[in-house]
Amino acid sequence: MSTAEGTHPALVLNADFRPLSYFPLSLWSWQNSVKAVFMDRVNVVSEYEHEIHSPSFTMPLPSVIALKQYVPLHRRPAFTRFNVFLRDSFACQYCGSGFKAEDLTFDHMIPRSRGGRTTWDNVVTACAPCNLRKGHRMPTETGMYPLIKPRPPSNGQLQENGRAFPPNFLHESWRDFLYWDAELEA
Repeated sequence: MSTAEGTHPALVLNADFRPLSYFPLSLWSWQNSVKAVFMDRVNVVSEYEHEIHSPSFTMPLPSVIALKQYVPLHRRPAFTRFNVFLRDSFACQYCGSGFKAEDLTFDHMIPRSRGGRTTWDNVVTACAPCNLRKGHRMPTETGMYPLIKPRPPSNGQLQENGRAFPPNFLHESWRDFLYWDAELEA
């Protein structure tokens, strides 16, 4: 088959027609989406105008696909640096400023040197200046308290926060599925 012009990723929806993930957005390459169609693992919901060709076959590239089998989300989100940033909406929990992920760090409210653990309840997103200013001191010693009390997020909270950070490229066929619960205009 000839290669498709440019990149044409497919938005991947779960069997309930919700994206598997908002941030990062659940996307498959056009090659993987075509393979999934042929293996009968997905339904094509929407297509690009571009096609792929072989000597005996032509197929429009899928732009939105839905899994035939529902994939349950993990009950509890994994404790990762990225998920801490996503929980905190990529904003320093001390000064409130928003940053790119690469410009953020995380801070132990109760420093590890004082017995603090690396858990959802003790770690917050921080910018470098605030993290340096707080240092290895307790919030009571610095007067620096997080804007929102840290706690374990739900998958729904991470999904909702992720919806606020759309990727650089959003194909028009994806919009109905990325904002499926937005209020409709009358």
